[in-house]
Amino acid sequence: MNRSLRGWVTLLALSGLVAATSSTYIHLQLVANPTYSSFCDVTQTVSCTQLYQSRYGTVLGIPVALGGVFWFGVVLLLVLADVRGPVSSRQNIASYFLVWTTVGLSVAMYMAYASVFVLGAFCILCVVVYIAVGGIFLMTGSEATTLLRRLPSALVDDLRVLVHRPVGLILTLLFTVASLVSAVSFSEPNWNVPTENLATISEGQPSTGDEKSEFERFWSSQPRLDSLMTDVEAPVVVVKFNDYQCPACAQTHMVYGPIFAKYETSHPGSVRLVVRDFPLDSSCNGESPNGSHDAACDAAVAVRYARGVGDAEARRMEEWLYGHQDEMDRNTIAAALSEITGISAGEFDFRRGDLIDELQMDIAAGASLPIEATPTFIVNGVVINGGLAPHFFDQAISLELGQVTVQQ
Repeated sequence: MNRSLRGWVTLLALSGLVAATSSTYIHLQLVANPTYSSFCDVTQTVSCTQLYQSRYGTVLGIPVALGGVFWFGVVLLLVLADVRGPVSSRQNIASYFLVWTTVGLSVAMYMAYASVFVLGAFCILCVVVYIAVGGIFLMTGSEATTLLRRLPSALVDDLRVLVHRPVGLILTLLFTVASLVSAVSFSEPNWNVPTENLATISEGQPSTGDEKSEFERFWSSQPRLDSLMTDVEAPVVVVKFNDYQCPACAQTHMVYGPIFAKYETSHPGSVRLVVRDFPLDSSCNGESPNGSHDAACDAAVAVRYARGVGDAEARRMEEWLYGHQDEMDRNTIAAALSEITGISAGEFDFRRGDLIDELQMDIAAGASLPIEATPTFIVNGVVINGGLAPHFFDQAISLELGQVTVQQ
């Protein structure tokens, strides 16, 4: 690799490293700090939060952005090895670049697809990462490389060389240890846990006294709406403006479920959840002309149709929708509704217009806020865009119940 090419690769790697590090920081702040507002949340579509809090934002509870930090770190180590390493290793390094950048480009393309076509969100920092990865791939791919079938033996030979180079060995070990420690330390509470494990999630997120005091100050300072957006009466009323094709809506549905179940056991009838529809689908929601969830209106109609049959059927329909967001369209939704309720696809189409009229009453209520993102929660008048980490959500309900007890 010549000097000019090394300079460009280094510049791209540093740019990508800064963007990935910023993404990791923002991701963790969104989980840990209910007051945090990200600079890259510009609109419903141009929003880092939509991606970071989706199921594509983490792997095994570790932010995907942290993987970007690791990837660019390896690129910089390879550049350093190309500068300081023996001439005999440079052709091998070109092969390492080919393999490493191919992996990085594949992941970047998948994430870009998920962001644009599945989530309908545009992440500014992610775009910087994608451009940096693509640029490094194009620049290093033109270098002469060792035949791939010889790559394993070349890697063994280069590791032997590394052992006898103290500076390179120390840097590699420090980087490896730092990556492992970061993966453990920066991992967030896993919002994508199996349903059977959800019963203990609210108890599994302990909060320190300082955290509780800080959250209490935050919660008490929040403005409250005059209207709860519902006629339901209970000491604590939680209204959720929902889109069944929204990944964050599915996640909050899963992780908040055990919290509501806990309070139903400890305070029967005191905490009520009301779900109101705000599909980001222009076919029924004129407030979302650029909505990217083109099956969300049909999904909301299907739940309303199932609710007319019974609450159990409505719950089964909701679970199906949240579990099949990637393949939702009118045909698959109608087929699932038929299987759950016995209603034919033709009958679903026949009543769709009437149910859309009902649905638009929820949309009008959401537009009056106005809704900036889905999900949006209103807890006794306090508006929460996007939701809170489960332990904070639990604390919010607990605080509201405590206020009711004091008043009584």
